[in-house]
Amino acid sequence: MNLRLLTAAGLASLALVAAGCGSDDSSSSSSSSSDSSSADTTQTSSTEAPSTSTEAASGSDAAKTFPGKAIAVSNATDLKHKPKVAKPTGDPPSQLVVKDLVVGKGPAAKAGDTLSVAYVGKAFSTGKQFDASWDRPGPAFQFPLGGGQVIQGWDQGLVGMKKGGRRELIIPADLGYGPQGSPPDIAGGETLVFVVDLKKIN
Repeated sequence: MNLRLLTAAGLASLALVAAGCGSDDSSSSSSSSSDSSSADTTQTSSTEAPSTSTEAASGSDAAKTFPGKAIAVSNATDLKHKPKVAKPTGDPPSQLVVKDLVVGKGPAAKAGDTLSVAYVGKAFSTGKQFDASWDRPGPAFQFPLGGGQVIQGWDQGLVGMKKGGRRELIIPADLGYGPQGSPPDIAGGETLVFVVDLKKIN
């Protein structure tokens, strides 16, 4: 899957997305399509996300978080390399989970800002990667935050992020692609796992 996963396909089903569509998380151990890259072979484990603010942030600089189960990322703070996300275990969360792996610097992203990001997306149920901007040459993916051009889990989950940060999102289906999914890469009702690096805020 490519950027159309978040843009063209998302816009085509904007009404469903606006109503709260499903999504999925995934890790992959091999390429499943021309846009997917080899999977990570990290150990499967989970941790608990902080309940009120990110572990690395403090005071007024704390980014907004949504507490809950997080998925292990073995190279979480290595921003020069594609993040290696472990295969999820247990039941998927019913609400959006947001955890800062690296807290950036400067102003926090807000609705109306144009964000430039790099990301990896995997399905929670299978651990299979369905998309990764890291696997494609070219500029970072750009979109207006809060503009409805990406899934709701991104529009909600990337608010408060700062340039240079890396954030993990676990997105339930109602904030992703809903019961219809985004065939053939994302099944209906799938929970999504993303690790997003914020490169720039315009």
